[in-house]
Amino acid sequence: MSDTRVEAVAPPLDSQGFLRWAWRQLTSMRVALILLFALAVASVPGSILPQRGNNPLLVDEWIDQQPSLGPLLDRLGFFDVYGAPWFAAIYLLLFVSLIGCVLPRVGHHWKAMRTPPPIAPRNLDRMQAFSCETVDDAPADVSSHVSGELRRRGWRVRTGSDAAVDGDPGGVWVSAEKGYLRETGNLIFHLALVLILVAVAAGGLFGWRGNVIVKEGNGFSNTLTQYDAWGGGRLATADSIPPFSFTLDDFDVEFERSEAQRGAPRLFEARVALQNEPGAGAQEDLIEVNSPISVAGAKVFLVGHGYAPSFIVRDASGDVVFDDDVVFLPQDGNFTSTGVIKIPDSDPQLGFRGLFLPTSAIDDIRGPHSVFPDADDPSVFLSAWYGDLGLASGVPQSIYSLSTDEMEQIGLRALVPGQVWEFAQGEIEFTGWTRWSSFQIAFDPGKEAALVASVLAMLALTVSLFTRRRRIWLRARDDEQGSTLVGVAGLSKSEMGDVSEDVRAVQQIAADHIAGRKAASNETTSNDDRKSEQ
Repeated sequence: MSDTRVEAVAPPLDSQGFLRWAWRQLTSMRVALILLFALAVASVPGSILPQRGNNPLLVDEWIDQQPSLGPLLDRLGFFDVYGAPWFAAIYLLLFVSLIGCVLPRVGHHWKAMRTPPPIAPRNLDRMQAFSCETVDDAPADVSSHVSGELRRRGWRVRTGSDAAVDGDPGGVWVSAEKGYLRETGNLIFHLALVLILVAVAAGGLFGWRGNVIVKEGNGFSNTLTQYDAWGGGRLATADSIPPFSFTLDDFDVEFERSEAQRGAPRLFEARVALQNEPGAGAQEDLIEVNSPISVAGAKVFLVGHGYAPSFIVRDASGDVVFDDDVVFLPQDGNFTSTGVIKIPDSDPQLGFRGLFLPTSAIDDIRGPHSVFPDADDPSVFLSAWYGDLGLASGVPQSIYSLSTDEMEQIGLRALVPGQVWEFAQGEIEFTGWTRWSSFQIAFDPGKEAALVASVLAMLALTVSLFTRRRRIWLRARDDEQGSTLVGVAGLSKSEMGDVSEDVRAVQQIAADHIAGRKAASNETTSNDDRKSEQ
């Protein structure tokens, strides 16, 4: 007769069982670590690729330079990583996972901290570290002194005694435990991570940020229509924007001129006249790189700068159809800058593509380019076009690009300040240049809480890493010779822990007590002898 083994088949999970299983998986520490790693990986594109919330102009330029990859990444949200649905999904799953993982542990840890240390084992010689010695003091005296000294040193102590059982004479014991701060620090670290997620979520929901380019002498009012790009959280509204304004009075910039670091920036600062609210007086303020100003909870950062060449354009009849500064965008570290001028009010319509060079140079390989970022020898290279600018089609156009599909080229010309280029459809005069500054204005209600939580997380992690949880036991009983047999053992509750030092410390406490008693006894005997002699 052969034995046949029948494997038990688990019944299929119903919907409720599946949800319980999914919840246990989601709230496990393993899944929390996986989600934390996934969030870190998902944040990488936000550091590598330009983001619309920080520099929308650079995003548009990147997409134009990568016509095949750029639109695909844009549809997938890689230029707005922290607002993308896939990033929000990882973020929310991590939040739920940490909550479900940490909160039950908080309850268990609270109960453990209120529970006294366990009773000392009878067989201490089986523990991780063990020592035994014989002393003359009574077991109760040893136990009392050692427990009092351990309490003074911050140990949680429990004492008791055992009756004789099966030949075991019993005795008194001390159980001490230390290192609960390890788990406390671990829990505070994870709770701080939850607080960071909450703070970031608050900033994402209620915060907003926008970018604007302001030319020297021009002003900015904090309204939606004044921004070049603005993005806010789902709960941020136009009513939440504080009504301040400022004027860019002056922008100072200095570059290194020595050969070692020629062209390196040395000073960027914007002097503004700030008006905190409508009707309030203007006050002078200074905005520097990494030194923003704070207005009504929002911060104004200086994030970029460049040149705005000045032009006067006249039509064929000599009437002025354009007289303004035009923002040109820098393309390299020497501020070789490109820009576009559109004249829809002339007949025919005119358009210009320009290349502004702060310090001009030209060669056969690179063509026109700038060799230094400061305006030592400025010039502008223009290509002129006439025809239909395409503005009436209703299709949005960038102010930094010119569509020449319906236009005819007039020609190319290089100009220095004061020069005029005349052509059949009119003329253009390069009158000079001014500087512009790019500002990012941001309101983030969760940044203070995130900072506090980050500091708290680092402190808690330090405590958790450098705190050892361990237990020490002492047993004292009378032996057959009338002395007291003292056994001390220890056990580490953390990996790679060593409690030998703690065991020796308890032995030393008992030895010091015995030595002190002997010294006191000898001194008493000496005093009695002297009295007898007298």
